[in-house]
Amino acid sequence: MGYAVLHLEKAKGTDTGMSTHIERTIHPKNADESRTHLNKELIEFPDGIHSRSEAINHRINTAGITRKIGKNQVRAIRVLLTGTHEKMKQVEESGQLGNWCQDNIQWLQETYGKENVVSAVLHMDEHTPHIHATIVPIVTCERRKAPKEEENGKRKYRKKKAGTTRLCADDVMARNKLKTYQDSYAQFMNKYGLHRGIDGSEAKHISTSEYYKSLIGATENLQNELHTLESSKEQLESELKEMKQGIKVEKLKSSAVTATTAITDSISSLFGSNKVKRLEEENKQLKVDKLELQQSINALCTQITTADILHKQQLELVKSEHTRYVINKQKKESKLEELIPYFADIKAIVRECLQMGFAPNLIKAIACFKKVSFSGSLYSKQHNRKFDTEQSVAYIKNVVRPEQKNKWQLFIDDLPVVDWFKMKYEQWREKAELVYKEKARKRGIKI
Repeated sequence: MGYAVLHLEKAKGTDTGMSTHIERTIHPKNADESRTHLNKELIEFPDGIHSRSEAINHRINTAGITRKIGKNQVRAIRVLLTGTHEKMKQVEESGQLGNWCQDNIQWLQETYGKENVVSAVLHMDEHTPHIHATIVPIVTCERRKAPKEEENGKRKYRKKKAGTTRLCADDVMARNKLKTYQDSYAQFMNKYGLHRGIDGSEAKHISTSEYYKSLIGATENLQNELHTLESSKEQLESELKEMKQGIKVEKLKSSAVTATTAITDSISSLFGSNKVKRLEEENKQLKVDKLELQQSINALCTQITTADILHKQQLELVKSEHTRYVINKQKKESKLEELIPYFADIKAIVRECLQMGFAPNLIKAIACFKKVSFSGSLYSKQHNRKFDTEQSVAYIKNVVRPEQKNKWQLFIDDLPVVDWFKMKYEQWREKAELVYKEKARKRGIKI
């Protein structure tokens, strides 16, 4: 069964980062450039408007809003519309993709208002065909009460006139409305074999940081299990080797006992003394001890064989789980790269920061595109040494070069990290040369 996919997310500010992804001003790594020309803008911009960001501002400026818009107020809502990969490919191959796009636009305009749908772009150059739509949350309904206000029946705000135009993402994305959106969208998509997902599912969305923490924890657990099993295997093999050596020794003892018995019988026939009888009793006891030992060895061999079989089964199970985990990880990372065009660059920068010796809290801030002040020492893999700094600033910057694709890079003190380490190395080398010359001068060595 195929499922319809509808995802809404509040955007921050003018959402220029997502605009670069949608409009392909920055080409993501997971997109096929040979298919980019198949992408299509489904909403025509007003006269004089040429981009998604301009369309958002134009709608806000022409909506008749009288109240001042806050600095951190949500100006746009991102909407992702698609379906299960196999079903979307069937829709494309059957020639129904155009009708699917028209139905999506119709549903968006009927649900959120025609003028509020300022942009909708079909992407055909990624793994699954999908639409990126942009909604400006212009509403005219009365402001919703806070939960405490609902309980007390009191109003903590000045009532607005009926029909007043407002910018309010919370009203558009109210919890009760989100369920209604999923239901109505699924009804529109039923004709394409796309159905609603599980109603009332307890599945929760987790952040990227939480996701990676869980991946790291699972990997460590698997590695520990593999190490334990390998250690157990080595111990069992060692015990088996010792037992095999013990069996050889007992065979030699058995030969010695047989020879002793023959000699004793000969001596007994000749002398028949008490000493010979004592030797016979000791010989019988040796035979009993040998039998008991052989039984113990057989039982231990059986135990080792059983443990070896169990170990192999557990090892195969762990390997299977690890393979499945790696595949799922790759799929999730691929999905993240689809949703976040700069995900691969940020992941590489995080690994680089860990290698250089940044503290976890600093790495988290850097990954959130914040400028971070720090002091101390950083390790350079290129120069294989640490360099000290009393006060520096690190941040991520989008570098655009004609010879390569747009790329996010780590900067320290307004220099790419490679150039910063090069500068520190030159300073260190100059200082080392001065120290050497001073020591040589004191020793009277000509340089």
